[in-house]
Amino acid sequence: MKQIAGWLFALLLVGPVATTSAFAGSPAMSRSDFQGAMRKLWEDHITWTRLFIVSSLADLPDAGPTAQRLLANQSDIGNAIKQFYGDAAGDKLTSLLKEHITTAADVVAAAKENNSAKLDEANKRWYANADAIAAFLSSANPKEWPQDEMKSMMHEHLKATTAEVVARLKKDWSGDIAAYDEVHTQILMMADMLSQGIESQFPAKFN
Repeated sequence: MKQIAGWLFALLLVGPVATTSAFAGSPAMSRSDFQGAMRKLWEDHITWTRLFIVSSLADLPDAGPTAQRLLANQSDIGNAIKQFYGDAAGDKLTSLLKEHITTAADVVAAAKENNSAKLDEANKRWYANADAIAAFLSSANPKEWPQDEMKSMMHEHLKATTAEVVARLKKDWSGDIAAYDEVHTQILMMADMLSQGIESQFPAKFN
């Protein structure tokens, strides 16, 4: 329990981590390069989420640094949209995504404790945050990202991630692997939906 609390504290207070983004210094990209860069950001999202789940449930000493790298990915995603929607929008998305991650950590901690009351409360916050992310994205590009579709996409992401945690807690290793495969498939669909929406909304920004 103390170890989980320490990791959650680290999630909230860690400093910035330097990462390399394919979007940095790229005033114009091909559509295929843009799609690949967006996929890389969201694959990092699920990869570092998975590694945090593994480390936190097993009380491994790398959970803190892993959480730090995971939070840095949320900044990378927010920064990636600034050239299209502005700095304020990018910072807002980063803030929402960091809340998504810290709340996910609460979900993992409650599941590990087998505390149903805490788990229910954390899940309610997690889904409320997912709905806020969906609403924010839809407001930026309502034609390409209808709110109902974005909400469904976010809920699918949460359900698949939850399946990872549950399978791992049960030591259902084949189920755990299958759950991560589902997470991976779903996140690529999500990344493509985002990149295609941006490309359609800002065609002049692509060469």
